[in-house]
Amino acid sequence: MSELDNGNLLEIKNLSVSFRTNKGMVRAVRNISFSLKRGETLAIVGESGSGKSVTARSILGIEAANAVIDSGEILYKGNDLLSYSEKQMEDVRGRQITMVFQDPMSSLDPIMKIGPQLTEAMLSTARKRKDKSVTKASAKARAIHIMEEVGIRDAEKRFDQYPFEFSGGMRQRIVIAIAIAANPDLLICDEPTTALDVTIQAQILELINTLKERHGMSVIFITHDLGVVANVADRIAVMYAGKIVETGTADDIFYRPAHPYTWALLSSMPDLDTRDTLDAIAGTPPNMLNPPVGDAFAPRNKYALAIDFEREPPLFRISDTHYAATWLLHPNAPHVDVPAAVQERIDRMKEREASYGK
Repeated sequence: MSELDNGNLLEIKNLSVSFRTNKGMVRAVRNISFSLKRGETLAIVGESGSGKSVTARSILGIEAANAVIDSGEILYKGNDLLSYSEKQMEDVRGRQITMVFQDPMSSLDPIMKIGPQLTEAMLSTARKRKDKSVTKASAKARAIHIMEEVGIRDAEKRFDQYPFEFSGGMRQRIVIAIAIAANPDLLICDEPTTALDVTIQAQILELINTLKERHGMSVIFITHDLGVVANVADRIAVMYAGKIVETGTADDIFYRPAHPYTWALLSSMPDLDTRDTLDAIAGTPPNMLNPPVGDAFAPRNKYALAIDFEREPPLFRISDTHYAATWLLHPNAPHVDVPAAVQERIDRMKEREASYGK
């Protein structure tokens, strides 16, 4: 099956990933499935330790040495990347699928000028393909063009500078430039704005969105902050304790949230009208050496039912695009309204959207 058969560039099917430790196996990702269409942005949202970054690294085959893929398939253009050799993955990684990390200095060589770091991938790809049309001069010209495209002023001069001569926001732009230099089909952004101030954060988000449209890429955007992806995501997958607990379009998640964990994330998200203390999510994430029986969020969920501590909920269908794994959606469950604080947040978001549309 090719990606043209069902419209999906990427499909994750029943993926489970664990880590060997001295204390046992840490169950980091537990039987998750999702798909990504060409030209689509999927945001994966959740607390630290929820399995977001492990999922992303598994796609690229850059897991830690103690990682174990317990089960599942990662279908890229219909082919299972988990069956690829390292040599085959080299043709995918950094060329067809690229990644932008949280800390740009972890991706840049501090003692190498920016220019060669941009042209290195272009020249190595050309050598691999025996493409003699790509020269050092043409690679430099393209690198300068890409630097200008990501908003680097005086790109020709900056080409010969070192990473320490760039601000944090500019370094992140350079990392994004390196990531798109190979014209990838899929760009994975792992918390790319966390270390940046709010103004620069907004600029980087707008840049990623613009580049996606311009280059026709698909994007997976990983973050712990729902607010960050409000204006960039087509669909959102909410992860908790290694599982996807809710998935839907951006409108589904922001305006019709159904899982108590999603409610908690929304109520802890500040906005321009926040006056009171933000709600914190009580308790701590579970120990994934021994994942809890039933719904992993139950001990922190004030709406938990008795069955939440006994059986894991399936993903209940809310609509063709919207699913949530909570027993509150079972036909026999007592009715629970969206919490008042969350509903107020939703109403304010709708009001702002309506005012922007005028």
